Amino acid sequence: MSRINTNVASLIGQHVLGQNNASLNISLERLSTGLRINRGKDDPAGLIASENLRAEKTALDTAIGNAERADQVANIAEGGLDEVARLLNELQGLITQTANDGGLSGEEREANQLQIDSILQTIDRVAEATSFQGTKLLNGNFDYTTTNINSQVADFQVNGAKLSFGETRDVEVLVYGSAQVAGYLLSFGGDIDLGSAGEQFVVEIAGSLGSRELSFASGTALADVVAAINSFTDVTGVLATESGTGIRLESIEFGSNEFVSVTIVDDGAIAAGDGIHAFDAADTATADTAILATYTSTAAENGVRDFGEDVRATINGIVATTNGTTVRINTDFLDVEVELGYDTSGPAGPNAAKLGALTGFTIEGGGADFQLAGRVDIAGRVSVGIQSVAARYIGRSVVDIGGTDTTYHLKDLSTGAALNVVDGNTDAAQIVLEKSIKEISTLRGRLGAFQKNTVGATIRSLGIALENTTAAESIIRDADFADETAELTRSQILVSSATQILSIANSQPQNALQLLG
Repeated sequence: MSRINTNVASLIGQHVLGQNNASLNISLERLSTGLRINRGKDDPAGLIASENLRAEKTALDTAIGNAERADQVANIAEGGLDEVARLLNELQGLITQTANDGGLSGEEREANQLQIDSILQTIDRVAEATSFQGTKLLNGNFDYTTTNINSQVADFQVNGAKLSFGETRDVEVLVYGSAQVAGYLLSFGGDIDLGSAGEQFVVEIAGSLGSRELSFASGTALADVVAAINSFTDVTGVLATESGTGIRLESIEFGSNEFVSVTIVDDGAIAAGDGIHAFDAADTATADTAILATYTSTAAENGVRDFGEDVRATINGIVATTNGTTVRINTDFLDVEVELGYDTSGPAGPNAAKLGALTGFTIEGGGADFQLAGRVDIAGRVSVGIQSVAARYIGRSVVDIGGTDTTYHLKDLSTGAALNVVDGNTDAAQIVLEKSIKEISTLRGRLGAFQKNTVGATIRSLGIALENTTAAESIIRDADFADETAELTRSQILVSSATQILSIANSQPQNALQLLG
């Protein structure tokens, strides 16, 4: 058949040539861009998946940058804290030197006080000057804002608290076991009554700080025994008080690290019926009526020892780590330390904290938040609290001076303050300084752990996640040059072939002219 009005062969050739040209253009586009998917029609499902992976890649890459920035912030804070620690060590030397009162003149003590004043001023300057892009790091700018502090909370510190936007968090403490002091009751029935005037009652009293051996003659009044024991309280860590016809011995602090030990070195033929009583297990304010060990017993000769107990509590439903009257939890969402006050009004006597629940305080905000995950939500943030290291804030210590508890800070070592080294209390100054050194070293350790275990691990894990995400996105979206080159060659051949065939098909109707003669 020969038709000239409709060249079906040419139409077929044009159609095939168009398809081959489209295939050739796709190959050229993929080879020029390096991408298999350049627009939605190339692979709708693949485009959706690759775009999601691209967003994750961008977020992960930025999170790595955030972690590196957090590391730099911590580095700058560490630099300031290192200088504060050096100054505190220098301060320790000055206090120790000035305590050598018999070997120093008044002028030397005053010169040392001038150095101490200079150190305290420098510490304050470091606290104000340490900054990152203008943001102060050590002046309390990154501390947490708290309100509604319960009267049963003696002190507290918020090291970390992750809060959602506009959220506040109550710190709920449930005390289910009070802290206990260690101790015994020594019953005498009155003044010490020995077998004869030449006898001596020799007892060794020991506590967490040390021990002393004391001797008492027959007829010694209980008040004199108490005074003798208390003259060494700073050495032994044991406090004595009269209790009826006996003497109550107890540790000056609460907790399982405290103990009271009593060893009878020589009973002096003391009157029978007296001895050592343990405190009641549920109420340390009273002693068991039964004698634990008589003074003449082998048990008393070998020594008896009683340990205190730590408070037992939970914070926001988490069982707290405890030490004496201090409770702490350290979770991803909340890291707080709370020192509970003493309850002297209840049946438990000098125990720490009333049994039951209390709202310690409310965290309203603050801290330094670092976004260390690709997805922005509370789970991907890390919050760190950095307290002020100014002299007026660090070293808080409650010191018993003359039977009165007084709170001091490092600033109280300055000229004219109660703990100055010219005419102040250097023993109390030592306590405050030790607390200051501990606080700074603890803060440095906490920031170091944040850098090593949180930031460092995060950077490594994010790097691996970025590699895997990039590989997954590449498999879906990137062009395979081997396949695309082969496809390009095929398309080129087919285009050339189709062009030749179309030329033949276009010339085929001319054969009809031969039928016209």
